[in-house]
Amino acid sequence: KNMPRRRQRHMAGSGSDGTEDSDSSAEREQTNSSESEGTVPKRQRLTRASTRLSQSSQGWQHSLYICTHTHIYTQELKRAVDHDESPPLTPTGNAPSSESELDISSPNASHDESQAKDQANRDSDKDLSHRPKRRRCHETYNFNMKCPTPGCNSLGHLTGKHERHFAVSGCPLYHNLSADECKVIIINHVQNTLQYYVNLLYLYRRVETLACRRSRKKSMWYVTSTFEHRQTHGNTREPLLENITSEYDLELFRKAQARASEDLEKLRIQGQITEGSNMIKTILFGRYELDTWYHSPYPEEYARLGRLYVCEFCLKYMKSQTILRRHMAKCVWKHPPGDEVYRKGSISVFEVDGKKNKIYCQNLCLLAKLFLDHKTLYYDVEPFLFYVMTEADNTGCHLVGYFSKEKNSFLNYNVSCILTMPQYMRQGFGKMLIDFSYLLSKVEEKVGSPERPLSDLGLISYRSYWKEVLLRYMYNFQGKEISIKEISQETAVNPVDIVSTLQSLQMLKYWKGKHLVLKRQDLIDEWKAKEIKRGNSNKTIDPSSLKWTPPKGT
Repeated sequence: KNMPRRRQRHMAGSGSDGTEDSDSSAEREQTNSSESEGTVPKRQRLTRASTRLSQSSQGWQHSLYICTHTHIYTQELKRAVDHDESPPLTPTGNAPSSESELDISSPNASHDESQAKDQANRDSDKDLSHRPKRRRCHETYNFNMKCPTPGCNSLGHLTGKHERHFAVSGCPLYHNLSADECKVIIINHVQNTLQYYVNLLYLYRRVETLACRRSRKKSMWYVTSTFEHRQTHGNTREPLLENITSEYDLELFRKAQARASEDLEKLRIQGQITEGSNMIKTILFGRYELDTWYHSPYPEEYARLGRLYVCEFCLKYMKSQTILRRHMAKCVWKHPPGDEVYRKGSISVFEVDGKKNKIYCQNLCLLAKLFLDHKTLYYDVEPFLFYVMTEADNTGCHLVGYFSKEKNSFLNYNVSCILTMPQYMRQGFGKMLIDFSYLLSKVEEKVGSPERPLSDLGLISYRSYWKEVLLRYMYNFQGKEISIKEISQETAVNPVDIVSTLQSLQMLKYWKGKHLVLKRQDLIDEWKAKEIKRGNSNKTIDPSSLKWTPPKGT
């Protein structure tokens, strides 16, 4: 019937661990308490403080935990009193403040004595009501653990955020501080951090306000000064760079400008480059040295050179004559790629597809841009056909000129770009290229016209060609009425070009609501005299020498 005290402690501990059901644990606890009253001679009674703590706790597990530890503490206190030792510390780390907190009674005491003691406890509670309440310890603290620092009571923490510590790393005494000093330090740190961010926010808003005001003033000043500078100097001076960026970046830019100027000066002294907007001044093309007229978008390392070396057969460009000499020794090209569609004497015309021979056509466009002002086609050569005219000798077929043509032209343009090389100008090759383009239009049974805008030399060449075509048609015409439509169908020239040419020759008049074409015999005779003087020249296109069929899809 009697249960040993170890068994009772085990039951209480198991209940606190939560391994059994709450109802069975409560019944077992009541049975153990009732059985132990008659057998145990001395029983420690829980104090009123621990009873209030257990009642205010949430859940039966917390109550059993407090009761168990309070029971162990009262036993240690009893043994200390019997041996005249100092009382142990309470769960809060302090010694008991009064006898009212601990009441050890004998089971043989009378009922009156117990009531008297209860009344005394109530009176003592009223007397101590002015004292602050004792802080209750968190249930997860293990009070058997202590700080290993000698003389430390484990109170306080180095961070100032905790009430207790159990390691040297959080011990204030080890770091030569007290618990209160640690709290003061953390409070000051929080206040200083908060003040720092407040000051930073204020400073940021102040700087932003000043920067906005300053930027407005600078922008207005910069616009005014830039406009005045441009009006005064135009493009002869560098734009104003002050107040655009920081002084440091502007200084770096000035240093880079000075270094680049020094390098360019060295190259200029060596004769590798020349000054001016068009860096390429001359090109060595076959046995000719040609002066360029306009800028061409060659790669930068080639555009800086004063002279460019170009192979006259494959049109590859090089930096030096040594490289050109080595290239010519192994270059196997002696004529343009593509199909030869016309040959009469030494004159040949090759049809080159921009899609099949892309590199050659790109090099041809870059070369032509050196002598054309309005040319914009450089690299997108796939939609075009190139008709390259050459003059042959014992060394190969030398480039005379070319014209390009769209494969599918919506406006029936028969020429997109046309060029005669400078060394072959004023020899009739330009008219031959124009005549050949209209010959292709006749084979296609279409009316053609060159793409606008025309260059200055191109416009002169086309007007001269149209004038010659019209005068030849007038000379051979035997009828009484001339129709512009019939002239267009016979010559493949666009009616708009015919009308503009007739107006320039003053052969088109408006009379009585009708446009009349006048046959000016003086102009026809003048043209015929030049034809006789020119004689049998080879600078004409023979339609019988053309071996060409229109490409599919055109």
